[in-house]
Amino acid sequence: MNRHIKKVAILGSGVMGSRIACHFANVGCEVLLLDILPKEPNEAEKAKGLTLESKAVRNRIVNEALQFALASNPSPIYKKSFASRIQTGNFEDDMAKIADVDWIIEVVIERLDIKQQVFATVEKFRKPGTLISTNTSGIPIHLMLDGRSDDFKKHFAGTHFFNPPRYLPLLEVIPTKETSPEIIDFYMTFGSKILGKKTVLCKDTPGFIGNRIGVYSMAKVMELAQDLGLSIEEADSLTGAILERPKTGTFKLGDLVGLDTAYNVTKGLQANLPNDQMVKDLKESKVLNFLIENKFLGDKTKKGFYYKEKDASGNVNRFALDLETLKYRPLEKAKFPVLEMAKQAPDLKTRLGMLLSDKSKAGDLLRKHYASLFAYISQRVPEISDVLFSIDDAIRSGYAWTYGPFENWDMIGVQKGIELAESEGFVVAEWVKELVATGNKSFYKSEGGKKYYYDIVSKTYQIIPGTEHLVILDALRETNKIWGNSDATLVDLGDGILNLEFHTKMNTIGGGVIEGINKSIDLAEKEYKGLVISNTGGNFSAGANVGMIFMMAAEQDYDELNFAVKAFQDTMMRVRYSNIPVIVAPHNMALGGGCELSMHSDKVVAHAELYMGLVEFGVGLIPGGGGSKEFAKRFSEELKDGDIKINRLRERFLSIGQAKVSTSAYEAFDLGYLRPGTDEVVVSREYQLTRAKAATLELADKGYIAPKREKNITVLGQEGLGIIYVGANSMKSGHYMSEHDQVISEKLGWVLCGGDLSENTVVSEQYLLDLERKAFVELCQQRKTLERLESLVKSGKILRN
Repeated sequence: MNRHIKKVAILGSGVMGSRIACHFANVGCEVLLLDILPKEPNEAEKAKGLTLESKAVRNRIVNEALQFALASNPSPIYKKSFASRIQTGNFEDDMAKIADVDWIIEVVIERLDIKQQVFATVEKFRKPGTLISTNTSGIPIHLMLDGRSDDFKKHFAGTHFFNPPRYLPLLEVIPTKETSPEIIDFYMTFGSKILGKKTVLCKDTPGFIGNRIGVYSMAKVMELAQDLGLSIEEADSLTGAILERPKTGTFKLGDLVGLDTAYNVTKGLQANLPNDQMVKDLKESKVLNFLIENKFLGDKTKKGFYYKEKDASGNVNRFALDLETLKYRPLEKAKFPVLEMAKQAPDLKTRLGMLLSDKSKAGDLLRKHYASLFAYISQRVPEISDVLFSIDDAIRSGYAWTYGPFENWDMIGVQKGIELAESEGFVVAEWVKELVATGNKSFYKSEGGKKYYYDIVSKTYQIIPGTEHLVILDALRETNKIWGNSDATLVDLGDGILNLEFHTKMNTIGGGVIEGINKSIDLAEKEYKGLVISNTGGNFSAGANVGMIFMMAAEQDYDELNFAVKAFQDTMMRVRYSNIPVIVAPHNMALGGGCELSMHSDKVVAHAELYMGLVEFGVGLIPGGGGSKEFAKRFSEELKDGDIKINRLRERFLSIGQAKVSTSAYEAFDLGYLRPGTDEVVVSREYQLTRAKAATLELADKGYIAPKREKNITVLGQEGLGIIYVGANSMKSGHYMSEHDQVISEKLGWVLCGGDLSENTVVSEQYLLDLERKAFVELCQQRKTLERLESLVKSGKILRN
């Protein structure tokens, strides 16, 4: 039977409930968000003459919770207007409305008795066949079924979202013995394809998978840091970005999560896992006890392992807790020689080899950390999951590690990992030793563009379920590489479609990437059907190589700079007018040149989490890779008379002039970076490349013909310039922009309006590109632009001078 989810009821509007409601609204569902009644009107309501019978009072708790969520930063909603998809109410007046929904999700307080009361009420109104799930993070799922009907049990499971639901992709699905297999499959598929989640099937064990492994790992690192005499700054520097994990490291992550939460979950695991010796062996932490007793709970109380305060002069001073004295002292930067060396390593595998061989306390911490982690995860299969890849999926998507623990183990080598664990006195599960004994050397392997895992039951490698029809770049790169240089790699995706990926720092676009784009188009035009430009990095592209621009500008090599900008422009035009379709699939940051590349593609297949913008204004420049031209071209396509024309010009100008960056792909349409009717959004990052490849084939197979170069772009000339110059002058007079900002604004206006033309005029793209490039190079000759470029290159900070 086909099942469709159009309307969802969320029962409980707290931090998780309100944000889960927002994410269902993000994907187009109608949402009914309900919560309890207040006990009485508050003082403000009484002053207005409202009573407990007033609807505003009865829905106050749910409405305030939703508004708080919508006002939070980062936002839980892709676009403000999506909030209109959420209807609020309360359990007493509106519970009957759940009869009209397709899925009911309980997100009330973590008390079994209260949850059971809610489910008893749900049974009165829920229509048979409606999905019903709980977001509990700690209560055994099967305990919630006492007294429930057979139909309820058949459709019931745990669906544990991680906070914040929009940004952390993990969704743990925890069925009971009563859950229908069909329903389990639906939860897994809907979570993955529609909600964009990494859905992980869990057993009904304490902590499920993500928190079972993640909390143990955090607690063990904290214990080891104290045992080895490391400071919290040193431990965080060793367990953060250097391992391709969240840059917070371990202790700062504890502050972010909430130390009371971390403490309670750890204690809960110890209380409920009498047979888990490694959890039982975690030492009591005098440091954590001190923080809990003093209510120093981390970011929520503005004090935990770290805190900051302003002095009398307004300077922000940062402090860290001394793990020995339990007193705060000024923050100290960690200084380990091996850290500086490891930062130069090309990949995590090389980096791990350097770190684990280090003879200082840094190496001691990481050897002991990985030894305990490897032993622990090996012992959890098959207790918490029958398959090892679920542990990696949960930690990557729930704790934001780039690589899961078994993937880390593969980098070190399975046999070396066993030896490391045993050298530190830990016990590795027998199934891992059997893997090595049979001649296998890894937990994963790639063949034919697919990724396989070692299955402990059959003792063979099996394809990871759900990935059979996915295009997986990591699995294709080694065998299907067509071409590459130090900055870019071209991979054959099959079916006549190529993929170009960048691998520079932050995927910035320099000479090597430009070469890669042109080479890719050359090869595709000769022998293939189309080209996708995408990558697996943390960001699609942070834009052009600002360091290179600054170097040429500082050396006053303006001819070389002009040549470089023209090469960038010509490449963007090559993307636009090639004889094969070019699809760009951006994710996360797509700034400056990354945005311009997207804007010149035949189609953008964007991930929903897309932070796109033309941000050159912040470094004293205007978009010089065709972005300014493209905005003038798009403005021409939507030209209308009167006020609408002026408002449209103002909107286009402000998107660039205020360096606006979208907070989602949907907002990128509003800012003019994405094109309605042409570009599309994919919520699942895992499916993005598969969809991009399919979109490329669709364009190719219906007979792709390259568009003709545009020669009929209408610009406003002096009419538009007058509006922009007056606006910039007003902003300068009102102290909303600096004198240099005004100069940049006028240069931008000059390009958008086609220069000092006496009337509306039709011009070509090349005319606008030449204006854009001239303005860009002229701004590079300005001292204040050089100061802005220097600030970004040397300190990473935007200077407003």
